[in-house]
Amino acid sequence: MTIKIDKKIVGYKVVTQEEEMPAVEAKPLLDVESMHENLARPEMLLGSTYKIKTPQSEHALYITINDMILNMGTEHEERRPYEVFINSKNMEHFQWVLALTRVISAVFRKGGDITFMVEELKAVFDPKGGYFKKGGVYMPSLVAEIGHAIELHMKQIGMLKDLEMDAHQKQFLAEKREEFEAKHGAQDDESSDFPEQAQLCTKCQTKALVLMDGCMTCLNCGDSKCG
Repeated sequence: MTIKIDKKIVGYKVVTQEEEMPAVEAKPLLDVESMHENLARPEMLLGSTYKIKTPQSEHALYITINDMILNMGTEHEERRPYEVFINSKNMEHFQWVLALTRVISAVFRKGGDITFMVEELKAVFDPKGGYFKKGGVYMPSLVAEIGHAIELHMKQIGMLKDLEMDAHQKQFLAEKREEFEAKHGAQDDESSDFPEQAQLCTKCQTKALVLMDGCMTCLNCGDSKCG
C-alpha cells in the first residue's frame, strides 16, 4: 500500500514489531509453592500409620508417614509426604531401619518426582528368602514391604494412580475362577484368596497363576502367558 506525503518531513522514528502489536494485559503470576528441602516444617503435620506384620518376627513394624499440605485453600492444593518414621519392639534391624527412614525423608523433602523410590524399594530381595502375606502376596524382603506401604500411602493422597481392571475384566476372571474351582475343587486354605494349586505370578507377585484353557493366567491381575 502506497502512502503519499504532502508535507515536509521534519523527523522520523523506526517502529518495532512489538510496538505494532496490540498491547496484551499481563496476567499476574501465580505464587504456587512446591516441595523443596528449604521448606520450613510446621508445628503440626497430618499423617497415617501402617502396620506391617511379617512371619520373620513376632513383633510388628509401624510405619508413620507425615504429609505437608501445600497451597492450602487454593486450586493448587496438594498433599505431599514430608517425613517417615518406623517403630518396632524388635531392635534387630534398628540401625538400618533408622538410616532408611532418614534417607527416605530426605528424598521426600527434596521435592520433584519421588514416586521412583517405590519401585526401588519393592525391587530389594532378601538373600535369605522372602515370605508370603495373607492372601498369597509374595514379599521378597522387609524393605520391599516398606516400599509397598509407601506406595499405598502415595495412592491414598493421590500421587499415584491405582490401575484397576474394568468391570468386563473382573467378570471374566470371576467366571474363569469358578470354572477352575469346578474342575479342581473349591479353596480350603483361608490364608490365601486363590486356589491352592496356584503358582506365583511374576507381574503382581501374588500366588494366583493357574492353568486355564492351556494357558497360564493370573486370577489376581489378569496377566496371561498367551497375551
